[in-house]
Amino acid sequence: MKYNEYRRATRAVRVGDVLIGGNSPITVQSMTNTDPHDTRATIDQIIALADAGCDIVRLSIPDSESAAAITEAKAQGVRIPLVADIHYSYKVAIAAVEAGADKIRINPGNIGSATGVSEIVRACRERGIPIRIGVNSGSLDKDILEKYKAPTAEALAESAIREADMLSEMDFHDIVLSIKSSDPMTMIRANRLVASRTDYPLHLGVTEAGAGTQAIIKSSVGVGSLLSEGIGDTLRISLTDDPCREIEAAESLLRALELTDKRKMEIISCPTCGRTKIDLISLHKSFQSAAIDAGIDKNDIKVALMGCGVNGPGEAREADIGIAGGSGEALLFKRGEIICKIPESQIIPRLIDEIRAMQKNG
Repeated sequence: MKYNEYRRATRAVRVGDVLIGGNSPITVQSMTNTDPHDTRATIDQIIALADAGCDIVRLSIPDSESAAAITEAKAQGVRIPLVADIHYSYKVAIAAVEAGADKIRINPGNIGSATGVSEIVRACRERGIPIRIGVNSGSLDKDILEKYKAPTAEALAESAIREADMLSEMDFHDIVLSIKSSDPMTMIRANRLVASRTDYPLHLGVTEAGAGTQAIIKSSVGVGSLLSEGIGDTLRISLTDDPCREIEAAESLLRALELTDKRKMEIISCPTCGRTKIDLISLHKSFQSAAIDAGIDKNDIKVALMGCGVNGPGEAREADIGIAGGSGEALLFKRGEIICKIPESQIIPRLIDEIRAMQKNG
């Protein structure tokens, strides 16, 4: 795991049993999309997210009644930290604190008054609960929007720092800042500005990114660019999809940057070309499914699926095990060394057996 020597130094903020910032691991977050008044469905989704590897879960809490989902989740033994997402009402924020929320997410500018914000701060201070300040293109103060004429990176950064200063003046410093935009480049520039001017931990994300490949690419550009520079302490990959998919995407991004010790099987494979004599695309999909069914997909192992023997073993030398396809057969290799040839029909079961044996022997 590479915690880059150039990773930005921040203060550490505790959220339940999880630390954000400081020298702590970069955490993965998601948000439930169930009706918060449907306590059973909400708790089930929280548990599913935790099982998927999520570190912190955020819930929309639109009114005081919906805060009961937090209380009930805690009563049922949910251990993952829960963040209450609050808009407009300081009274709802206080209800969420009293319900057992581990962090409160607000945009101080839409709470309505400094008095309301101070009441939230008081409640959080008494319970030792941090506050995440969320700023995005749709939540800028009117004077800042008038100054910059658009939700620019500079406008977002100034808004975030202003909101943090408001809490700091109340002698409250357990703050996480989140500066998001649906435009990755705006989000990158805004976070760079804030990172250069504060020591608060940063929550990264490209908001309203959409679904599928487009969303993952946009988030990878925005979040990945900052993480590669040492900026960012926690993140969410926002998808219009099952929230558990967000965890899969986030963990894949962190693994690609070598910024996590949460390991699982990594498959490296070539894009195929005219030399390929094996249906590698179908093989990849079938092997991935078989690995999941066999329960070996969550193990720390790198598997190479290469289209031919010209460069296969050499290019995939760092893989623990792999195959290079031929005509009706494949070369089986381990760490770049060719072991034997196997029939095409036996590729998947042979790989599964070999991986199990490797794991058994350590």
